[in-house]
Amino acid sequence: MNIVFAFKNFEPSEHLKGYAKRRFEKLGRFLHKSENAECSIMMAVDKFRHTVEVQLVGDNLNLSAVETSEDMYATVDMVLDKLEAQIKKHVEKLKEKRRGGKGGSYEHLDLAEEDDARERSIVESNTASPKPMHVDEAALQLEQREDDVFLVFINARNNRVNVIYRKKNGDFGVIDAGQ
Repeated sequence: MNIVFAFKNFEPSEHLKGYAKRRFEKLGRFLHKSENAECSIMMAVDKFRHTVEVQLVGDNLNLSAVETSEDMYATVDMVLDKLEAQIKKHVEKLKEKRRGGKGGSYEHLDLAEEDDARERSIVESNTASPKPMHVDEAALQLEQREDDVFLVFINARNNRVNVIYRKKNGDFGVIDAGQ
């Protein structure tokens, strides 16, 4: 795998270059079949923000990741973790295609026929008694419940029904179901 560095607004030390090169060479173990893979790494410093942007291009592969923090070494590690997750997901998709599993086949399906053949049914029903609380309290409760994705509550500030939900990135969103 060919690794190319670019730097913006700072002059890197040899130690930083070596560290980043050692870390990104580890991605090669996931790309053993992709001989002409290229990894472009752009490191930038803007005041206290250290940003690393990576483009990984290979055979049937085009991944990118960007991370920012206050430490360049930590940023390199974070962007590497992000890329490893993307590569693993890509490899799993390829394996699934080879197995002929769900979503792996390129057969043309008539979606209208499939929808007519299968009726949707409700398999579970729960009741909820929303309790009055502030949004911060609701976020804390949802954070403590690792398995739950959302929580219905009455907003103590305006007495309206709200739903707080967990986003994929770990943050929370709030839906105000009131007028």
